[in-house]
Amino acid sequence: MTIVCDRHIPYLVEAVQAHWPEVQICPMEADEITASSVREADVLVIRTRTIVNESLLSGSHVHLVCTATIGFDHIDTAYCAANGIRWMSCPGCNAQAVCDYIEEALEEYPITNTPTIGIVGVGHVGSLVASMAARKGYTVLLNDPPKRIGVSLDEIARECDIITFHVPLTGTPNTARCVDRIKTEFPTFHLCDEVFLAKCKPHALIINAARGGVVDEPVLLESGHPYVLDTWESEPDIRSEVVNHALLASMHIAGYSAEGKRNATQMCLDAIADEFHLAGILVPHPKGEGDRDPGWLKRISDRLKSAPMLFETLRKNYVLR
Repeated sequence: MTIVCDRHIPYLVEAVQAHWPEVQICPMEADEITASSVREADVLVIRTRTIVNESLLSGSHVHLVCTATIGFDHIDTAYCAANGIRWMSCPGCNAQAVCDYIEEALEEYPITNTPTIGIVGVGHVGSLVASMAARKGYTVLLNDPPKRIGVSLDEIARECDIITFHVPLTGTPNTARCVDRIKTEFPTFHLCDEVFLAKCKPHALIINAARGGVVDEPVLLESGHPYVLDTWESEPDIRSEVVNHALLASMHIAGYSAEGKRNATQMCLDAIADEFHLAGILVPHPKGEGDRDPGWLKRISDRLKSAPMLFETLRKNYVLR
């Protein structure tokens, strides 16, 4: 049995080598995961940098794809289903880390009156953000039509001083991605667009730590709204002008905590063990070594703003907090 994996998934290679000696694991850079390199693989373990579709998988032995991420719009799920390929993602794995990121962002944007925060998407992350904001004394409005939770998006726009997005990416026109083949009643591509922003309070803070593409970045820039962005539509080739005008900007690391990464790796290993009837592996709970001192997000933002062209390098070398 052979696993091809992204080498930047923490704890994975060590765990497999220590506990499954019968399994061959081949760590690679994301751009090395190609049709030829996965042809003999049984399992792929990837991050968002790998687009999983017919071009990658056709003619391969792969029958399990694990993405160590919450989002899965980089996987052509329709192709997988049609070809008997099981896939899984890791919902909730880094929810607390993303919530911590939002809390730190709010510390950098003080509001004198009691603010109203709108949370768009009330899943694992959104629920934690709602609880955190309530503890801080914010008025909380929720919006999640698929779950039949909360108020309308129009009300979020009209009433909120802060609006934070925690939705999956659906309905994108990018033909490389799986959601083009999925008809959805609630598309989120450019959910925050010119029409939405025109309804918002003039100085409402916009936060996107969900998926790149949920926010129309050029429109957001032109709107004059303050904003915090962790995810970007054109990653890793981000727009420098959008970075430079951000209140805070980071390189898709909101969920990058040691515990969140451990959780994702554990979920992927559990799926592999279940699929191939292997002994379970328990990944130890790690201690983060990265910067968690007050102001950590501002320091990250300053580094990215000084060199937005190094987005991917800064992301790869980020020390898990």
